[in-house]
Amino acid sequence: MATPNEPTGSVLGDIKTESSERYFELSDGKFSVKGLTLLSEVPNNVSFSSFSSICCSSEAPLHLFQRVQSLSYKGGFLGFNNEEPSNRLVNSLGKFSGRDFVSIFRFKTWWSTMWVGTSGSDLQMETQWVLLDVPELRSYVLILPLIEGKFRSALHPGVDGHVKLCAESGSIHVKTSSLNAIAYVHISDNPYNLMKEAYSALRVHLNTFRLLEEKSVPPLVDKFGWCTWDAFYLTVDPIGVWHGVKEFVEGEVPPRFLIIDDGWQSISFDGENPLEDAKNLVLGGTQMTGRLYRFEECEKFRRYKGGTMLGPDAPSFDPKRPKMLISKAIELEHAEKDRDKVSQSGVTDLSKFELKIKVLKQELNGIFGGEQDSVLSGGCGSCSCEVEYYGMKAFTRDLRTNFKGLDDIYVWHALCGAWGGVRPGATHLISKVIPVKVSAGLDGTMNDLAVVKIVEGGLGLVHPDQAIDFYESMHSYLAKVGITGVKVDVIHTLEYVSEEYGGRVDLAKAYYKGLTKSLVKNFNGTGLISSMQQCNDFYFLGTWQIALGRVGDDFWFQDPNGDPMGVYWLQGVHMIHCAYNSMWMGQIIQPDWDMFQSDHLCAKFHAGSRAICGGPVYLSDSVGGHDFDLIKKLVFPDGTIPKCQHFALPTRDCLFKNPLFDSKTILKIWNLNKFGGVIGAFNCQGAGWDPKEKRIKGYSQCYKPMSGSVHISDIEWDQKTVSAEMGEADEYMVYLNQAEELLLMTPKSDRFEMIIQPSTFEIFSFVPIKKLGPSSKFAPLGLTNMFNSGGTVQGLEYSESGVEISVKIKIKGGGKFLAYSSGSPKKCYLDGAEVGFEWVAGGKLTTNIPWIEECGGISDVGFLF
Repeated sequence: MATPNEPTGSVLGDIKTESSERYFELSDGKFSVKGLTLLSEVPNNVSFSSFSSICCSSEAPLHLFQRVQSLSYKGGFLGFNNEEPSNRLVNSLGKFSGRDFVSIFRFKTWWSTMWVGTSGSDLQMETQWVLLDVPELRSYVLILPLIEGKFRSALHPGVDGHVKLCAESGSIHVKTSSLNAIAYVHISDNPYNLMKEAYSALRVHLNTFRLLEEKSVPPLVDKFGWCTWDAFYLTVDPIGVWHGVKEFVEGEVPPRFLIIDDGWQSISFDGENPLEDAKNLVLGGTQMTGRLYRFEECEKFRRYKGGTMLGPDAPSFDPKRPKMLISKAIELEHAEKDRDKVSQSGVTDLSKFELKIKVLKQELNGIFGGEQDSVLSGGCGSCSCEVEYYGMKAFTRDLRTNFKGLDDIYVWHALCGAWGGVRPGATHLISKVIPVKVSAGLDGTMNDLAVVKIVEGGLGLVHPDQAIDFYESMHSYLAKVGITGVKVDVIHTLEYVSEEYGGRVDLAKAYYKGLTKSLVKNFNGTGLISSMQQCNDFYFLGTWQIALGRVGDDFWFQDPNGDPMGVYWLQGVHMIHCAYNSMWMGQIIQPDWDMFQSDHLCAKFHAGSRAICGGPVYLSDSVGGHDFDLIKKLVFPDGTIPKCQHFALPTRDCLFKNPLFDSKTILKIWNLNKFGGVIGAFNCQGAGWDPKEKRIKGYSQCYKPMSGSVHISDIEWDQKTVSAEMGEADEYMVYLNQAEELLLMTPKSDRFEMIIQPSTFEIFSFVPIKKLGPSSKFAPLGLTNMFNSGGTVQGLEYSESGVEISVKIKIKGGGKFLAYSSGSPKKCYLDGAEVGFEWVAGGKLTTNIPWIEECGGISDVGFLF
């Protein structure tokens, strides 16, 4: 395989497939697979082409091309022809009914989630893919809308079971009447293999993105971090950030990465001083019409003087102040919403509302006070100050000087600079405010404040010819001042403003090319978290280099629409987003399940899912708002985490169910550790998408205890070659993390029945039992004080010498080690020294392990039998 960033040569398609059989056929208005009709009433203008007839060569790596070619008989392309060319073509692909499906659709411009049904009419607008259950063939079929030429497509619901495909260019100047490969279909008897095979085929066909297996992920994926967003929102400043990092370090869970989120940039509003920072911003929303006017940090960061926080008289921080600002800003936001609601009802006298808003603004400004406290008064705030002594470079240097384990510091920015883009005339770049036009397909999505504000202000778009210069200007400065990566947000604004730029595909290609080049040059090719990016054109066009991204909507600590139960049910919705989106996104990027707050009412619920998600773990705690006991169940004292080997996915028995409001299904997600498997069972019931109201809402009648079951077979052991053998064991140790219960199970055992309370969970660790000698059995779990106990086992070795049998285990972390042993060992060793242990009938074998910093927290534990 070519190394990342290294171009590969073209491979001609002269490799024979392993089978000449073609599974799919289109004839007489029926689209069938292995003779079974999948879609009926297929219009005459729809075509089907085999994979090899469309994709006969590729620049993909040879081994990948060969792998795809060998399975090409399992897939092919759908297309259609219309009489008249258009920039937006909508065509039926046929109909189906009475067949279970699971799909992913965009419920907002930026975010996608799961939906299930039984007919083409049950699909939602902007569906990214649909997976059909085909039990007649013990198989699954995927229908996946694509990019073709300058057109991007999505599936829409039709009448009477029909599935519609909508292909659009995003510009009235870009039209076509013929599309030959605008959707891909693939079949497999394994839904997880199906996703791998289908996206591998598309990587070879399109050659515009790369698979996760081809890329390097940023080092932070197996570390603990802190993001400033929920802690400060837009009030973030250097002193608050410093104290936030300091608290984690003092709490013995040092963050290894820091994300300084929205609020650090230099933005201004139209009609105000173009070269002066917008003042007194608090909540997300207030800044969404603001535009970037310089690439350097805003004044509150620019005025930071190097060394300020390193001395004995370092300034203190009042954790109540951000909370007061946020509380007052929320009060102001509600008052403005009340005014707007009354105005929309026809009331013309709004004086009492305006008076209230005026008073609240004065109170908010009063809390802000002088804006800059004394610690910042040393800097001049102008760009003439030497960057070495003031500003972001001085601040990042001080952070690294004091907090030695802080490996990465990322900052936030929107794809187009700021929410409102780049201010025309403020930089050396050509920027123009473009009126925003939302695609008709997004009319079926949820009302979104971000969209409303961007429509209101338009987007200051840097000309796509300057996209490379644009990102280089931003990122080269950031790299120079100590920033090692960026969190790129608000990605899909491009589709709103593509009219005069060749359409959405061409515009996206230009911007993603610039972003990719800058990522390679300035951030080691890996330092980027993608967010607000859950639409297929990003994955097909923007992920050649990007290897990490969010797979869920934001963590919401409560329902912004005011449902008091939203503090609970929104947390389950978040997990559903992440679990099901990982099925497709995980083929291309490392799934990121987002931050949460450790002192939230559902913090433990979130922590359980993050522990086994397979990605980074990071918090957005307020200063002074931590549950360190909970955090230590996720994080080692060196700021690393017991990370799973795969990314978490829903179990097969959840795929075509609705774990949000069917009143019967528990969300179960599986993952793999080095020496075992894990299943998390989460009761997420109580909310979900309402197709009529076009929003996610609470279903309080479903918020109740749920029954379910777990079995060894729920884990997809074969999804990693190194773990496949573990799925063939004769017997397993099963540990219930929350119940602290140890069980034994064989592949022939009955399923383990359980009841999970609302907003709670159980984590089941499965470890193959090893037969030692004629009568002994053994299986190491790991540390029971960690949610992902199995992730603490770093090495395992069995040996027999005469009558003696020994087990050697490398454990990372400190706490109570648990193993299953059919009999009591003779001796227990810790780092070569004999130590005590406890063994009880039933097989529980325990010993205590300290954290030894000098050894990187890794201990050698041995048992002699």
